[in-house]
Amino acid sequence: MTTDRVILGIDPGTIIMGYGILLIEGNKPHMGSMGVLQLNKYDDHYLRLRRIHERVLSLIDEYHPGELAIEAPFFGKNVQSMLKLGRAQGAAITAALNRDLPIFEYAPLKVKMAITGNGQAAKEQVAGMLKHILHIPDENMLQQLDATDGLAVAFCHFLQTNRPAIPKSYSGWKDYIQKNPGKVKRSG
Repeated sequence: MTTDRVILGIDPGTIIMGYGILLIEGNKPHMGSMGVLQLNKYDDHYLRLRRIHERVLSLIDEYHPGELAIEAPFFGKNVQSMLKLGRAQGAAITAALNRDLPIFEYAPLKVKMAITGNGQAAKEQVAGMLKHILHIPDENMLQQLDATDGLAVAFCHFLQTNRPAIPKSYSGWKDYIQKNPGKVKRSG
């Protein structure tokens, strides 16, 4: 079976960046890959941003995704942490822009809700649901939950963009009859 669509999901971070590759084959999602980029070995924040940019470029060049789904920074109390997280997200987004990929952002709450039905779910719950839904073998599950968070963003994007077409809307019964003359039998 051929891959119809490839989605790269990123969970940005300045200490650990998680990523997941979601393959869509015949409208069925499968995990292609997931992993983390460890950045704590770099003391220089700007070097970390460079490594994020380089890694996202290499993932794009290796897997050829058609779109990037990225987790949006959440609002916290520590402004400095938020700025650093926003910069990490920006480095990943810039890499996608360099490869002309469309970019889609999802709030952490929306990602958790899409995967588990609970916007306050723990990372372990998200990982467990992805393992179940995507039939990921135990040996492919990583201890770093940032990896499954990256995959979760990609899966959330798949769910958001893979909805069946919404039927036409009608202003009322008369409008429906007028637009669908062959579907309604008249009595009398």
